[in-house]
Amino acid sequence: MQYKQLSAFPENFLWGASISAYQAEGAYQEDGKQPSIIDKYQHTEGVANFEVASDFYHHYKEDIQLFKELGLKAFRFSIAWTRIMDIENNKVNQKGISFYHQVIDECLNQGIEPIVTMYHFDLPYFLEEQGGWLNRETIDHFVDYIKILFHEYGDKVNYWLTINEQNTMILHPGAIGLPLSGQLPSKKELFQINHHVLLAQAKVIHLYHQLNLKGKIGPAINLTAMYQATSSPEDAIAAHNWETLRGWSFLDAAVRGKYNYLFENYLNDRGLYPKIEAEDQEILGSGKPDFIAINYYSTATIAASKNDGSDVSARAGDQQIMLGEEGVYRAAENPYVDKTPYGWVVDPTGLRLTLRKLYDRYDLPILITENGYGAPDIVDEDGRINDQDRIDYLAKHILAIQEALTDGVDVFGYMPWSAIDVVSTHQGFNKRYGFIYVDRTDGDLKELKRMRKESFFWFQELIARNGLA
Repeated sequence: MQYKQLSAFPENFLWGASISAYQAEGAYQEDGKQPSIIDKYQHTEGVANFEVASDFYHHYKEDIQLFKELGLKAFRFSIAWTRIMDIENNKVNQKGISFYHQVIDECLNQGIEPIVTMYHFDLPYFLEEQGGWLNRETIDHFVDYIKILFHEYGDKVNYWLTINEQNTMILHPGAIGLPLSGQLPSKKELFQINHHVLLAQAKVIHLYHQLNLKGKIGPAINLTAMYQATSSPEDAIAAHNWETLRGWSFLDAAVRGKYNYLFENYLNDRGLYPKIEAEDQEILGSGKPDFIAINYYSTATIAASKNDGSDVSARAGDQQIMLGEEGVYRAAENPYVDKTPYGWVVDPTGLRLTLRKLYDRYDLPILITENGYGAPDIVDEDGRINDQDRIDYLAKHILAIQEALTDGVDVFGYMPWSAIDVVSTHQGFNKRYGFIYVDRTDGDLKELKRMRKESFFWFQELIARNGLA
């Protein structure tokens, strides 16, 4: 739909940016931090590990002051479970609790709304050795951890994100590295893990509302609309298959409190249905979120399954590059979109479509918690970092958000990935996203100097005028 005039961004719109603990903090063994699966898993050889990362742990004041200069209204970061608790010895780590108090207080002192992700892939390794999320007892450990967060920070933090990209955890289990054994969980195990994570999420949402804390809480999922490759009805069915299994099935359980019908039949047909206890349906139904957070990078184009052994692509896939699944869908190319240097589809209009579909389905406010352009950055001789491709990417996506607002979608914030350069899980510091350049390479820490990119100044002006010119 085309309008005579686009709606303005709301005056209280949360212009922000995001990081995660394991990709930014570093200090992986300092001040009582326990090992997480990130610390122990096998990662891509030859790229930066997560021991120092962007060293946000030691630079947080400088970084948050830069965020103030940038004009950010909000800053999304995750809390590392392994800084808060030593589960093996049943101890709370006061130094870790103090660190996040300092981060939150610095944000508040600078007029920045802290937005906290409770879990961003970094399960304590002690729990992994006990079976991880496959072990139902992990749910109770997670709730114990969240009780500490609510007690310590509940009066300071107004927006909480439960689980980051649960669908990535389940559908792309190697996304954060391989276990030391080299063996990923089976599909049956993955959907049991999924069930346990859904229960944990529902329990903490219910707890938050039960405590009558002042803010809002919701899930954060990697979401994208799916296009059918042609006008073939079979392609339409395949696109609906994958859009449902990849996205709606996770959100239906989180928002509606029950499994999606198509998802249930898919699991039953393939012998993947998880073990469910008698009280589980009541638990799922008890945790109604206040909003939905989404990480959006690209769309996908889907063709009908041939179901002849050729549906799964031989190319490398990740959470944004579709692989295909036998009997469900096969990936197709879209001639109407661009791609990043790393093969991710660039589709701003797809963001508008995704927002419309999401709002139409659940009628809940939406917070965009990731969206960004990953590419190498070059520092000129004069120290200038001209990342015009990133500016173009963000500008087109912000226009798409404004179009969605004009459509009537309730979007209340935009948090591009990332505030500063962080360790890209597979490409290290070769693939950068930040408004602020962290001067290090995969092999040389240098001085970790912070440098403003051209996108920093562009976004600064955009926030000052509350949207595009």
